[in-house]
Amino acid sequence: MLRALQIMPVPGLPEIRPGDDLAGSIIEACSDSTGLADGDVLVVSQKVVSKAEGRLVEIDPEDPQAHKPLVVSESVRILRRRGDLIISETRHGFVCASAGVDRSNVEPNIAALLPEDADRSARRLRDAIRGRLGVDVAVIVADTFGRPWRRGLTDVAIGCAGIKPILDLRGTDDAIGRELQVTEVCIVDELAGAAELVRGKSTGIAVAMIRGVDPAWLGEGSVAEAIVRDPSEDLFR
Repeated sequence: MLRALQIMPVPGLPEIRPGDDLAGSIIEACSDSTGLADGDVLVVSQKVVSKAEGRLVEIDPEDPQAHKPLVVSESVRILRRRGDLIISETRHGFVCASAGVDRSNVEPNIAALLPEDADRSARRLRDAIRGRLGVDVAVIVADTFGRPWRRGLTDVAIGCAGIKPILDLRGTDDAIGRELQVTEVCIVDELAGAAELVRGKSTGIAVAMIRGVDPAWLGEGSVAEAIVRDPSEDLFR
């Protein structure tokens, strides 16, 4: 059955600072715009999660390289260097630029680190919303990654709760009846990328709400465990 999705920005979130009640701010912002219903998926920017959790480090705002020691400390392995660009593997298993250390959308003297456990962050937000509103939503924590062999950036999921990360179609038939052998769809990455289209990079909108996802997609699961390819299956590391 074909399904239609609604993807809506959630404006009105205040500037988030360490220790702020992020779940409460999201609830208030949603009540002013879309409201929340069972089965909705909230896609939340990694940056506001990191801010709320205090994953911020002061650096010298005059030194464009001041965040580089953080990149090294946040990496378990440096995979490639080219000029100022560092591609590394984080302790979560993500392979990304600068170990996810980011200076955008924060004060000039601040660098933001990835959440220590974005799956846990998503679970906390989901549990808080369910506890306060009695509404069962899914939560995706999204960050911007580059992609090998393709230009341009896209948002991907680095944490989730209440939604299955992978839709495994192996063993099912395609449109002409041929059995699919290897097809696994990363639905949380697809939803994260779709949400970024309405959030944008410079609008200050940190949350989007997606309505109409297939109920079969909902359920528990860990992004790091389900999505990160084991090095033994990786042809390029």
